[in-house]
Amino acid sequence: MSHLCDFQIHINGLQTFFVNEEVLSTYAGRLKKIIKQERRRSQIKYSGIEIEDFPGGPDGFELISRFCYSNGRITTTVSNVSLLHCCAVFLGMTEKVSTDNLLKQTETFLEGLFDWSWKEILVCLKSCESFLNYADSSGLVDKLICAVLAKIAQNSDIGSLIATSSSSSSSPETTSGFRVSSSFKNTPESLKPSSSSRAWWFDDVSILPPKIIEKLIQSLGAYGSENNSLILTRFLLHYLKISAQRKKGNTSHRSSEFSALADTAIHGIILVGKNVFSCRALFWVLRIVSGFGISREYRLGLERLIGGMLDEATLDDLLVSGHDRGVYDVNLVIRLIRVFAKSEGLSVQKLRKAGRLIDKYLGEISPDQNLKISKFLGVAESLPDSARECFDGAYRAIDIYLESHPTLSFEERSRLCRCLNYEKLSLEACKELAKNPKIPPRVAIQALISQQSKVTTTEDFVHASPRSTATASDHFHSHSHSNSHSQIVLYNKGGVGVDKDSFPEESSLDTKLNLQRMQWRVVELEKLCREMKGQMSRMVKNNVLSSSTPTHGRALPRLC
Repeated sequence: MSHLCDFQIHINGLQTFFVNEEVLSTYAGRLKKIIKQERRRSQIKYSGIEIEDFPGGPDGFELISRFCYSNGRITTTVSNVSLLHCCAVFLGMTEKVSTDNLLKQTETFLEGLFDWSWKEILVCLKSCESFLNYADSSGLVDKLICAVLAKIAQNSDIGSLIATSSSSSSSPETTSGFRVSSSFKNTPESLKPSSSSRAWWFDDVSILPPKIIEKLIQSLGAYGSENNSLILTRFLLHYLKISAQRKKGNTSHRSSEFSALADTAIHGIILVGKNVFSCRALFWVLRIVSGFGISREYRLGLERLIGGMLDEATLDDLLVSGHDRGVYDVNLVIRLIRVFAKSEGLSVQKLRKAGRLIDKYLGEISPDQNLKISKFLGVAESLPDSARECFDGAYRAIDIYLESHPTLSFEERSRLCRCLNYEKLSLEACKELAKNPKIPPRVAIQALISQQSKVTTTEDFVHASPRSTATASDHFHSHSHSNSHSQIVLYNKGGVGVDKDSFPEESSLDTKLNLQRMQWRVVELEKLCREMKGQMSRMVKNNVLSSSTPTHGRALPRLC
């Protein structure tokens, strides 16, 4: 090289370039001023300077160096014109410094912007990502976004981008989009709008970084709470889904950079509500936006929308992965159930449908070792009692939970069973519960007693057969003292215990009699327990008194 590289320039603290001061100063007016100021300050002939925040960093400065060393010539393309333009503005490479300077060349190239192809515009716009602030302040980003919208307008109705949600809800996309559940597969990754509801430009525009997408949405007046466009809402959901997939293997963008876009999408969804989006689609949306840190206001709005449609959900919908401890996000489901339970005009049908769904959900989450009893009960007790025709499903979930958590104390197991309505257990489930060694005995007894509601009431029984009742009473009292230390027994004709399988097959009258005998036996045992406690207290008191009585010199009895 014929020019002496007598000057050092440090770019953004990343790389040092050895250049000829005169060559660069010929084209870069601002660089010439900086070098002169540095010379006066340091009084050193051959020194160097540092330049911070140079557009494009070392790559940008290398392009400028090539331009200067090539006597003001460089090949300009759609891939580098944005960077060259911003560097020319930064270094003051204007016509005042040199004729046909770099700034003039880039401006001339950009004049043909609206004649570029669709992909060329997008490539140019994406290249602005690493120096977006400079590209934005120079007005280049706005020009490129206008070109993007112009291309969309040439191939589709631009009015659809800014149409209100009320007009969009009746468009063809509505009937073939999210509302139609059959357009979704079971796996969350494949839950997406049908091809007819996704505009042709969705995939191409999705290559742009989030800040540029924000600028594009803002230019259409649909940013944040101003979003009333269904097609833009669909695009944002598509963009967020693709970004979530990229984020798994790429950390170049922080989740917070997408939060404003996620809020904008949620606002659009809340605006149209269940008229356009099915319950399953809303769960898909929730899974997508949860990873982008949406604001509390919009999260609550989305949860209210989902909660009001909970009876339309499936078990797969509810199985949302947990972000902290635990396999599933149980807190989310509790919030959704509470929203549903407070909904106005709930029919019994919807309540019962939701009740069956929640029992299935309880059975699915019960094996989770990190699931606390309070969370289990939070799910089970969030619905009113009327939501379940039968509590067999809830009992099955409790049984699975006890099997998966064998170290629970007696009190914890008793507490877990408080969500059961024993009167709504089937006779078969009640029989299994009574035999279950993991269920506390008193819970089993209460469940068996509750089966009285399956036959006639006690009062009707007494009036219908006083002799049988009296006979049962005599039989009970004749055994009360002889069996005071035996187990609690459910008597039948043959004197068989609770674990006998024959009692469900007996007649209603015999079953009623057996349950009444058991109830009397429980009362008698409680009375006997109180008497035994009293006797023990008196014995302890007497022993204490006898040990404190003085012997007055008498000899103690000898032990032999």
